[in-house]
Amino acid sequence: MTVTDDTLRRILTTTKVIALVGWSPNPDRPSHQVGGFLSRMGYRVIPVNPGQTGVVVAGEVVRAALSDITEPVDMVDIFRRSEEVGPVVTQALALPGLQTIWMQLGVINEAAAAQARAAGLTVVMDRCPAIDYPRLIGAAQLSPGPAV
Repeated sequence: MTVTDDTLRRILTTTKVIALVGWSPNPDRPSHQVGGFLSRMGYRVIPVNPGQTGVVVAGEVVRAALSDITEPVDMVDIFRRSEEVGPVVTQALALPGLQTIWMQLGVINEAAAAQARAAGLTVVMDRCPAIDYPRLIGAAQLSPGPAV
């Protein structure tokens, strides 16, 4: 299912809180760079990585799992292999306020997407908000700087 630019623009302009699953503390990793970009664009980014639980990054405590997040989340941004997305989406469905599941570049899982759509969520696959944001909203391209 193709997502239109209008849908992407709506997601990017209405989303306020993003849970970033698969965040890495390594500044060379795309999840680190994208998290930092999204944070600099004004989103609250909650990093999720069981190996970094409890670490504080840009004022946010890294959570072990989505189930550790109790506050409303608008979007879950997934940096996991395609075959690992199903359980992430299942956990995400319990989050209060969730509107969007976003699977990063190269991440496609039709079964998980169908599950999320059946729950009324918008699903984006094989895209990156740090690429679509500058293209659709007009911010500077992904660049080094303070990172989540």
